[in-house]
Amino acid sequence: MTSRAQPTPLSEWWWTVDRLTIAALGALMLGGIILCLAASPPVAARIGLEPFHFVNRQVLFLIPAATVLIATSFLSPREIRKLALIVFVISLILVAATPYFGAEIKGARRWLVMLGVNIQPSEFLKPAFVILIAWLFGESNKRPDMPANTVALALLVIVVSLLVIQPDFGQTMLITLVWGALFYMAGMRFIWVLGLGAMASVGLLTAFYTVPHVAQRINRFLDPASGDTFNIDIATESFVRGGWFGRGPGEGTIKRILPEGHTDFVFAVAGEEFGVVLCLILVALFAFIVIRALVTAMRNDDAFIRFAAAGLAILFGLQSTINMAVNLHLMPAKGMTLPFISYGGSSLISLAYGMGMLIALTRERPQAQLSGGLMLAPSGA
Repeated sequence: MTSRAQPTPLSEWWWTVDRLTIAALGALMLGGIILCLAASPPVAARIGLEPFHFVNRQVLFLIPAATVLIATSFLSPREIRKLALIVFVISLILVAATPYFGAEIKGARRWLVMLGVNIQPSEFLKPAFVILIAWLFGESNKRPDMPANTVALALLVIVVSLLVIQPDFGQTMLITLVWGALFYMAGMRFIWVLGLGAMASVGLLTAFYTVPHVAQRINRFLDPASGDTFNIDIATESFVRGGWFGRGPGEGTIKRILPEGHTDFVFAVAGEEFGVVLCLILVALFAFIVIRALVTAMRNDDAFIRFAAAGLAILFGLQSTINMAVNLHLMPAKGMTLPFISYGGSSLISLAYGMGMLIALTRERPQAQLSGGLMLAPSGA
């Protein structure tokens, strides 16, 4: 089935794909099930559901997620661009519709109910947006006469505006940071990067003075005495209780009172039950995936693949960092999941889509498959 002597589509995929990255992603998915099993039963009990309601749903979500990841990893760069364009357009329409048709949760409208399933369209918008921006910056490198940078900036403004309306400042910050990183990688002058950073700072100040819950979160972070810091206090206490090796599976008590222990604060539950050692292993897995993807991207001569792989890796790494930093009270609270660990169908499937594209882009391919040439590309995995 995987012989190199008689190649088939599956064997060709197996021998050209980055198997270590797939193994690391598989370890994260398995860790997500274990931590969901540890963190979610008390949450389910508090809202009157079956004890393993969230665990069962997470396992069910893993089936389409794994399918999406593997199927996407078979795509060529051209097919990835086409699919990303379709996903981006559909997601953008759904994000625009969310403030009008979505259910309001904690003062924000980020979810749509479609066919009885809750969907967060912004989760699917992120990886598709990264691919399109990488495509535009890649074309700008090849053909400077094209207004690719202007189009990329226009897309950023449109996406950010729609996210702010919801409002979803966490996703806005994440997308802006990734866009800025790709903008800098594309060879833009540092003065432009500083200018965009200044604009982002102005936007943050505007949100601080005009959106009450943004001001409250920042104020609570800077001065805990200024408001309710229950979730953060409990989360940080869990790491102290867990110590190096944790209190043992199922022995944690923080999860019984932590409202979002299976989603935003699952890292804190991991810290109490499994200790700092497991948390460091999770950090190592995230770092391995990101660093390996960035190194591979740097070695690729194709501008689109270089920007797209780096952008997807940065998106994955930043989301992981933000979630863990919030749990450790290193930054103001953000409603952001820990990739493949936190409970959530939209998050899990969209991350699988993004990582599937990353695996596809870092496969070893002949140059002819990339740009129609006859030369061989350097190893990318």
